[in-house]
Amino acid sequence: MQTEKDEKYGIGRALHRKQVAALRATLVVPGELPDHAKQGIFAIPATYDVWVRLSNGGFNRAPDRVPDIRGFSLKVLGVSGRAALGGEAVSQDFALINHERFSSATSADFTDIVTTGASTPGKILLRLLKKPRMLSQLKTVQAALKEPFTGFATQDFFSAAPIAFGPYAVRVKLAAASDEVIESERVDWTADIYQRLENGPLSFDFQVQFFTDEQHTPIEDASVNWDAPYLTVGRLTIPRQHADGAFDDEVEAAKFDPWNALVEHRPLGEVMRARKVAYFASQQHRSAK
Repeated sequence: MQTEKDEKYGIGRALHRKQVAALRATLVVPGELPDHAKQGIFAIPATYDVWVRLSNGGFNRAPDRVPDIRGFSLKVLGVSGRAALGGEAVSQDFALINHERFSSATSADFTDIVTTGASTPGKILLRLLKKPRMLSQLKTVQAALKEPFTGFATQDFFSAAPIAFGPYAVRVKLAAASDEVIESERVDWTADIYQRLENGPLSFDFQVQFFTDEQHTPIEDASVNWDAPYLTVGRLTIPRQHADGAFDDEVEAAKFDPWNALVEHRPLGEVMRARKVAYFASQQHRSAK
């Protein structure tokens, strides 16, 4: 899929190809967290510099008004400790989307859905005849795409799949900075975010949802929405700023990968294990920095 897109649009990612904005931010970890929440980069009060990449999931030429899965990726800089992939960690990355769960339980199902959705109607019908169980998953994806998107400042974003949190497991949520939706006849999410930053900084609550048991918070099934409360463990603030072409290029070329992580925040579950292989292949293909 990535190779086919490269031939049409130039070198880029397989998914989340269209970068909406590259932003500088800070993540502040408070001092009054409960003991069980003091893990990894949240162990002590601190302020980290962060790179933010906002993205649309589809083609880089698709207009913003097209229904899509939106991405809100974070690269937390200045971390120290053992890396999940060995050696010393240079960043702690979080790859978030505007849906609380995946449409598929496993990476194999996800791959079937993504490749089928990108096919022609005739090929879609043929695949459904071979795998009729895919119909319900395609309906789930279509329903998710039909949910209205109001902007990167006014939507919640989620890891959807779990990560370690010291000896615990959590899923991550970035709670919306604002509930003020700016109506526009012509949707432009880049203009929307920079227009808001003209008026002042945007602050998001960084939250985690702890594993309780396999029935309510399964690790291996990414299609189940966890039934557990969220706890705020940090504050992400995007200060006032303008678009910076050089920084845009630097962020576009960079890796935003949940496996760029401390051991304390290593990804968990089958979907995350598959992402380790898929992301690496994608990064190699586009010579990511």
